[in-house]
Amino acid sequence: MVAGSGFPLILAAGLELIYLCVVPQSSRFRRLVRSWQYAEQKRKLEVNLQAMFQQIPLDMRVRYSKLDALCRNIRENYGNLSSTSQMFVKEMADRLDGLLQGYVRLLHAEHQHLEYLRSTDGAAIQRELESLKRSLDTESGKVQEINRMRIDIVMKRLEKVGKIRENCEVIHAQCAATEDVLQLIRDQSITLRNPQQVSDQLEGLVHDVEQTEETVREVEEIFEMATPETSLTLSPAPTENANADRSRNRVRN
Repeated sequence: MVAGSGFPLILAAGLELIYLCVVPQSSRFRRLVRSWQYAEQKRKLEVNLQAMFQQIPLDMRVRYSKLDALCRNIRENYGNLSSTSQMFVKEMADRLDGLLQGYVRLLHAEHQHLEYLRSTDGAAIQRELESLKRSLDTESGKVQEINRMRIDIVMKRLEKVGKIRENCEVIHAQCAATEDVLQLIRDQSITLRNPQQVSDQLEGLVHDVEQTEETVREVEEIFEMATPETSLTLSPAPTENANADRSRNRVRN
């Protein structure tokens, strides 16, 4: 507007096109964008883990605090090694962090499973199933049809209770194994055993924790996707108008 010409606008548009074509292709720019994305993902992960930690009961928080203290002790012991070993120490520290994150997720999953089992009476569900089966032969056709559907649903509930109880045992065992291995690594760190071997041990432990998490997720997804194959919706009762229409039709016939 000041120049009284459209040339500055054209020049600005050209410069913007050059910027859009050149800068996004720059490897340095891409690394910068990836660092922003990583920082955002890390922030979201930390917020999520903090929320999980706040939801678990006090005794589980104490277990986590003891494990965190073990990890700090391991880092301190290996922090005194020579500069040539620090690469393996850094790798080991990253795996310790990943292990602590997986441990929180497992504790949270165990807490959710235990809460479900506390609020669900498996014995009562079993009694309901047995009662339905006993009375099935004495019922009328329509009632029998509905109760067969109920039997299928109750059996699915029992199956879910069994799977959740099994999941609890798996999670508890994996948490205990994690605690035992880290205590062993802490003992080894006192004698300053090769940090690369320790890092390899941690890699195997992280893999075990991830497998346990995946198993729990798979079972939960199966039950989330599962829906009753039958419906308890009954046919609508005939209305007075419908009965009258049928009567008129019979008279005509």
